[in-house]
Amino acid sequence: MSTVSPASAARAARHPWWAVSAIGLATFSVVTTEMLPVGLLTPIAEDLGASTGTAGLMISLPALLAALFAPLVVIAAGGIDRRRILCALLCLLLLANLASALAPGIGALLAARVLVGFCMGGIWAIAGGLAARLVPVHRIGLATSIIFGGVAAASVLGVPLGALLGEALGWRWAFAAMALFSAAVMLLHLGVVPALPVTGSVRPAQFVRQLGDRGLQRGLWLTLLLVAAHFIAFTYVRPLLTSVSGVAPAWIGALLFAYGLAGIAGNFIAGPLAARHPRGMLLAIGTGLLLTPLLLLWLGSTPAGGIAVLLLWGLAYGGVSVGLMTWMMKAVPHAVEIATALYVGVFNIGIALGAWGGGRLLDGVGMQANLWAAAVLAAGALLVVATTRR
Repeated sequence: MSTVSPASAARAARHPWWAVSAIGLATFSVVTTEMLPVGLLTPIAEDLGASTGTAGLMISLPALLAALFAPLVVIAAGGIDRRRILCALLCLLLLANLASALAPGIGALLAARVLVGFCMGGIWAIAGGLAARLVPVHRIGLATSIIFGGVAAASVLGVPLGALLGEALGWRWAFAAMALFSAAVMLLHLGVVPALPVTGSVRPAQFVRQLGDRGLQRGLWLTLLLVAAHFIAFTYVRPLLTSVSGVAPAWIGALLFAYGLAGIAGNFIAGPLAARHPRGMLLAIGTGLLLTPLLLLWLGSTPAGGIAVLLLWGLAYGGVSVGLMTWMMKAVPHAVEIATALYVGVFNIGIALGAWGGGRLLDGVGMQANLWAAAVLAAGALLVVATTRR
């Protein structure tokens, strides 16, 4: 697909860093909405009469659908201005959050999460490759960190504040607050994001052709393994901290906030380093995600041990999105939007498989099985990176 050149797009943006920040807030909005049930899993399950494993479908269902929708949105978008698409998706995200807040049962809530999946796939696929269209080439690494910083910031502000709001007022108000926030981000986009026209459209055959690239293939395998390793355990971080580490439920919101701070640090450490050394950065990230479940098995039976490992977990996972996206852009720099759509699709398949598999292990075996499974998947990712030439 041909687009306007990065240089001309950057000149078209009157305030490029405001535009980059607005797009970062869009990823923040959709990832916060995606992850909101993580901090509210237990109260939602109790209120709607569902098991913990069934409530985990609130994470796996939209993630799986986002994997399907990401390439479909890019293909269906054709030559439509990308700014218009982002604004339309933010409007749909507003509606999805309102429907979640008003859901009378688990079935209705899962139906609302289908719409969340569509928004996730679309926003991630469109936003992921926009840094090169807004800033000069030498600032792409920082701009990509800001756009994907929305993912880490969702852990810092979104999920824990949602958990705190849910504790104070009830889980429905957390979704209502996200509806208002999505509306505000949409208005910001209308004010600061420049027109982002394209001069061509993506065809399905182009996706098939790019899948033949070995660098892209390895990047997609890395994405699947690292993301599934994370979410097979993190989807159930609340019962992990309360039942295994003995942390009081009142501390969950504050601890997720601390986890998110570590994640933001990891994101901005990883962004510039991944731009220069993507293989080395992913080796470090994979090592961190391998050590996390092993240390939880070893030290996580006490509150102090569980909290310490949680912070390491946030630091390691914070660099995943920007590290993997940088790998994709370097693998196929001539087809960034296609690579982004494939990356988003596989990323969300990883979320869905991790959350679903974790739910089955938790209901059938117990939390320790989740941690061992996470370690095995992270070790597989390390093997993929280690066998990749520089």
